[in-house]
Amino acid sequence: MSVIIFFIQQVILFTVPLIVAGIGGMFCERSGIINISIEGNMIVGAFCGCLFLHFAPESLHGQFAFFCAMAIAAMAGLVYASFHALASINLKANQVISGIALNIAAPALSIFLARLIIGKQQIGFTNSFRIEAVPILSKIPFLGDIFFRNVYISLYITIGIIIIGGFIVRKTRFGMRLRACGEYPQAADTVGINVYKIRWIGVLTCGFLAGLAGVMLVVSTATEFNAGVSGYGFLAVSVLILGQWNTRGIVLASIFFGVMKTLSAVYSALPILDTLSIDAFYYRMLPFVVTLVVLAVSSKHAFGPAAAGEPYDKGRR
Repeated sequence: MSVIIFFIQQVILFTVPLIVAGIGGMFCERSGIINISIEGNMIVGAFCGCLFLHFAPESLHGQFAFFCAMAIAAMAGLVYASFHALASINLKANQVISGIALNIAAPALSIFLARLIIGKQQIGFTNSFRIEAVPILSKIPFLGDIFFRNVYISLYITIGIIIIGGFIVRKTRFGMRLRACGEYPQAADTVGINVYKIRWIGVLTCGFLAGLAGVMLVVSTATEFNAGVSGYGFLAVSVLILGQWNTRGIVLASIFFGVMKTLSAVYSALPILDTLSIDAFYYRMLPFVVTLVVLAVSSKHAFGPAAAGEPYDKGRR
């Protein structure tokens, strides 16, 4: 039973950032802007959040420090995403090329600034943010051990993002306008919707959530930031496609990839897998091989927003 609880807890650690980044991508692509720069936004967010934790005084309460780091990371991701919004929406640049450029620049920028500020590219921090036990709830059999013991506050924030994100996209006037701009922006414009504004909000929301996801990932799985997020931004794009650009699908796809990532990371702690004597190399490549296979099989059934990737010209009908 302890092995099962351990495995599920590890799945949660890897799944939470994927869900947050995937929902961010949903807001962006539902507005009509393709965003493959989620990786870059996560890196910038993780860099800023971890840099704060590196310099944060020891007297600062653990959870409050983590909350501040998440807020800083989210804002950093939002600012970085504004470059993609400017290029893709106002300058009508190729959205894929813009995303690639931001992905390339993010780790280089992080390394340069880290060496400039602290003299090395690895940004270490003391991880004191795990919640040992939530009063009363941690005593619930089985579920208490999984969701209310040795967890991070990021889990509960993610649950809130799932609920709020799904509600906004499906049940609000803004969500209807967001989806309209991603399906047929010319029609949305004729009824008075500011397509540029909606798309800016979509891209910035994606940057905000991706930056948040970056620091969530690093803090929950490491004790230092080293200019990368292990390809999680690209996995988030895969989650978005496999989840068919809707919240429920993104959550299910994230759990699937979270299981694959957990198998690749903690296989030696699982008695069944440890006895197989399979080289660690194959476990490490598992999430990415599975991603390619799943996307190859499911791509013919994937139908994203009709206008995604197409620059909007207000004067053209």
